[in-house]
Amino acid sequence: MRFLFTNGTIVLPDRLLEQGQVEVVGRYIRAIDAASTAATVPHGTHVVDLNEGFLVPGFVDLHVHGGAGHDFMDATEEAFRAICQAHARHGTTSLLATTTVARHEQHMEFLRVCHNLCTPPQSSATAAALGGTGRPTFAAERAGQLPPTGGARILGAHFYGPYFAKEARGCHPGAAIRPPRPDEYLEYLSFGSCIRRASVAPELPGAETFVRACRALGIGCNAGHTHATFAQMEAARSWGITHVDHLFCAMSDRARLRQEQTYPMRGGVVEATLYFYDLSTEVIADGKHLAAELLKLAYKIKGPGALALVTDCNRALEMPDGEYVFGPRDGGEPILRRDDVGLMPDGKALASGVMGMDHGVRTMLALTGAPLVDVIRMATLTPARIAGADKEIGSIEIGKVADLVVLNRDLHVREVYIGGAKL
Repeated sequence: MRFLFTNGTIVLPDRLLEQGQVEVVGRYIRAIDAASTAATVPHGTHVVDLNEGFLVPGFVDLHVHGGAGHDFMDATEEAFRAICQAHARHGTTSLLATTTVARHEQHMEFLRVCHNLCTPPQSSATAAALGGTGRPTFAAERAGQLPPTGGARILGAHFYGPYFAKEARGCHPGAAIRPPRPDEYLEYLSFGSCIRRASVAPELPGAETFVRACRALGIGCNAGHTHATFAQMEAARSWGITHVDHLFCAMSDRARLRQEQTYPMRGGVVEATLYFYDLSTEVIADGKHLAAELLKLAYKIKGPGALALVTDCNRALEMPDGEYVFGPRDGGEPILRRDDVGLMPDGKALASGVMGMDHGVRTMLALTGAPLVDVIRMATLTPARIAGADKEIGSIEIGKVADLVVLNRDLHVREVYIGGAKL
């Protein structure tokens, strides 16, 4: 299959190419040109008129729990497919299936299903060794076909919980929160080929050993749902933690730590995340979790290369307001969807997101005034890098996999292509 996208603005990694053209052959981006210099359209090419809208890379979501009435912790292929298809409708073409706090056997069942459906990136060297083209690729995908989910590609799992601080659990079920123990997590790590990131509260006993075990398998590590001190975060960097989950949410800061020690005042996770250049982080830019000033602060200090947009979406994406369960149906936490956000039943605390990545892109742009190139980067190339897939996806560049989203002039999703196949 051959496509030519034309008559619109191409969002490249570092600039806008107005009135540009992108040619896709099979699963890959073959050419990027200014329309005035493009050659004659080859026979058999499907021309996609952007209608003066935008062509952007497919969105990449590092932190997503569910959608369309399902949670990844339902641990069925039906649930996984429904979630991935729902998020694809909002422009997400790759994601990390994200767990919640749950019982051991529930995490094991999640990992089995994830292992069956994930399509982790295969390096160009591996592809060449197997007799392929040497291009970046996803071994389980075929030209002209969508990923096994029928929607967004599952790059792997974000193992997120149960290793959280109880005081910082947020909307996660409290009963199953526990510190990491080798006899348990080594079973999880037997699925290491499909785990891309793993989160832990650094202050927990056993956290360092867990992080080092993950890093030995090439699994990236995050600090999340934690009341660690600045000093504990500094130590965690030396173990291999490189990313911090949902900045400003479920984490310590100077004010929180002062409740435990009158003087001197200490920095916490917020301060450490903003201070250390080598820590990347993410924001839930749904307009409900964080006010404009916090989004601006995160963008100003971290910049588009170290700040990712995430949805943190629960099962209520594309669902009506009402009562839902966060996490597994057996033992999960009751939540509400109301006013385009997740809330705890009393309405006094947030309970993850309910909006797609396209909404996050529009909201980040409107609330921060950041350039469109930077906002798109935060939803594409930066999360792709954090997930270890930026050689394959995340930007419109020759030779990369053709994960593309057509947006209208108001940045609403019009068409989605995953690996050169139209959704």
